[in-house]
Amino acid sequence: MSAHFASGNEKTVAIVGAGSIGVAFALVFARAGWQVRLQDPDAARLAAVPAEVAERAAALKTFELVEESPQVLCDRVGTVTDLADAVAGVPLVLECAPERLDLKRALFAQLDNLARPNAILASVSSALPVSSFASDLPGRARCLIAHPGNPPYLIPVVEIVPADFTDAQVAQRAEDLFASLGMAPVRVAREVEGFIFNRLQGAVLREAYCLVRDGVASVADIDRVMREGLAPRWSVIGPFETVDLNTRGGIASHAEKMGPAYARMGKERGQDDPWTPELVAEVERQRRALLPLDQWKARVSWRDIELMALKRDRNKRAAKN
Repeated sequence: MSAHFASGNEKTVAIVGAGSIGVAFALVFARAGWQVRLQDPDAARLAAVPAEVAERAAALKTFELVEESPQVLCDRVGTVTDLADAVAGVPLVLECAPERLDLKRALFAQLDNLARPNAILASVSSALPVSSFASDLPGRARCLIAHPGNPPYLIPVVEIVPADFTDAQVAQRAEDLFASLGMAPVRVAREVEGFIFNRLQGAVLREAYCLVRDGVASVADIDRVMREGLAPRWSVIGPFETVDLNTRGGIASHAEKMGPAYARMGKERGQDDPWTPELVAEVERQRRALLPLDQWKARVSWRDIELMALKRDRNKRAAKN
């Protein structure tokens, strides 16, 4: 647990917005022992929360992803309609409202006024940078993005995206906090729309839509190629490590062999972003810092073992069904 969040109210979070992400994040915090104040102006939405939390908590217990009973997790999640009551005294406010600039701008103005002065104000925005809705606030230095995968109680990555005006210590506190929850925080070096997660996902989806449009493949076949081809590897290693391990000589060798073909594919879609020698050299430098070439063969063996374990588990589940 981060030293910044030790006891009492210091382990209470206000989650603003009781939609799917808000409820999912309530489970993340409850699982880590935090008290949760889940706020939403819609009383009917709040009335549905206890059953939703209970259902997901029971599923986590079934798959041995929580140690405590589902009821203990449920007891940590409270609901409230009043925004001021929700944020009073807490060290972290997590805004999970819909992806609308006007709404986030209005909400953050309220949160900056209501939350205690040293509270972190974080938005789960999927694409909007915090500078687009918090730049004029007196307390803008404590504002940042904390964008999760969905659902965050199963997908641990969370992108920490500060603006130029975000205090560096606030960004570090946020990173430490989410790590203490068992998540996998990634600091995004500078603001870009979509951050890392949705830029990567968007690149795949843009090409997938084009392949359907051009009559190359059906929706089902594209999903199958991803599910049975790219996804198993990417569940173990990322795209850079994938091609690094796929090619003897590592990622520089892969870029030499496949770079021209990928450049042609990009130009076909109106994109001209060649892998320059300088860029390839930088990626190669970073990969070799992570994995020296004399460890390449051992890492390939490790990858194969991980994929075999994944395949075995999928086969066992398929046999049961």
